[in-house]
Amino acid sequence: MSRDFCREKRLLTPRDFKAVFDSPSGKVPGKNVLLLARDNGFDHPRLGMVIGKKSVKLSVERNRLKRQIRESYRLNQEVLQGWDIVIVARKGLGDLDNSELAQQFGKLWKRLARSKPRPENNAETGVADSPHA
Repeated sequence: MSRDFCREKRLLTPRDFKAVFDSPSGKVPGKNVLLLARDNGFDHPRLGMVIGKKSVKLSVERNRLKRQIRESYRLNQEVLQGWDIVIVARKGLGDLDNSELAQQFGKLWKRLARSKPRPENNAETGVADSPHA
């Protein structure tokens, strides 16, 4: 999988965001952030961010957060396959420095990846649980 952040790996339309907000199949709360995720049926993840002025006052800080989150996402795409992810920022997120952000999002991506049901695992356990095995 390529580690770029092209158009197909972003949530672009209000309809895409609404689908995730209306029926998230995965929720990962963090200290200053909330990750909402939904199955997208693709072989790659897509990312959208909601970082408002109420949460992070200065545009410089909002832009820095977006850059850091995009970079973390870009490096962790392989564990996030098949998700549409919306990141909702909360107060205090702008106070974290870059290394703290990278560490926090690394943990959040792993928690999100663990919450996704894996069809391969279900097939393996189904064989072991059958009465004919």
